[in-house]
Amino acid sequence: MRAIRVFDSLSSLSRAVAEQFVEAARDAIAARGRFVVALSGGSTPRTLYEQLAAPGFADRIDWTKLLVLWGDERCVNPDDPRSNYGLARSALLDHVPIPGSNVRRIEGERGPHAAADDYERVLGEVFGLHAGRGEMPCFDLILLGLGKDGHTASLFAGSPALREEKRWAVDVTMADMDPRVPRVTLAIPVLNAARRVWFLVSGQGKREALRAVMRGAPVHSAPYPAGLVRPRGELVWFVDEAAAFPGMPTA
Repeated sequence: MRAIRVFDSLSSLSRAVAEQFVEAARDAIAARGRFVVALSGGSTPRTLYEQLAAPGFADRIDWTKLLVLWGDERCVNPDDPRSNYGLARSALLDHVPIPGSNVRRIEGERGPHAAADDYERVLGEVFGLHAGRGEMPCFDLILLGLGKDGHTASLFAGSPALREEKRWAVDVTMADMDPRVPRVTLAIPVLNAARRVWFLVSGQGKREALRAVMRGAPVHSAPYPAGLVRPRGELVWFVDEAAAFPGMPTA
């Protein structure tokens, strides 16, 4: 089931998502003893991460029970400004009492193939599964963004990664990526196995991509990659007014 919530600003959107994050963490910890989340990169989630690190939110979360992973990563060093891990560390993780062992990043500096293989091993450890047997990791929450071209995580239109059905983590190297940096991403079946998937979409530049995803518009005879995310659990689009388009359905 899809829900769409529209907010007057990125700030109010981020506060609402932070509140929902606190509640989702509480529910998961009560039900299963931990909260396993995949964070996203990009400019939009920074405000959310800063909100979660602030008093009033950080002190309502049992950080010892959170397990933090990522939906995708660029193949750069962790201190590179382009690193999704680096963004989350500077905006959130360095400011909350989360044990270092609870943070399992994608080691992109190892190169796309080695990093994808290693991340599959990490996912197997975290979820107690074996890759290649048809089992899928089940995240409590996956945070995603939306690119102007309709990509999400590091899943781009035309990428072979969109057709992956067995691997959990996929290396992505495409000549037309901007910037042209190899990446590692969770595959679509992993995104769709999550209990919750939340898209955070902000800014007028995302409006046309959002419109296309909501209406199922094709791109080069294939859907926008974000439109392939149809989790078995909860799907919520958190959108600010700048990104919303006239006539957009809300719920």
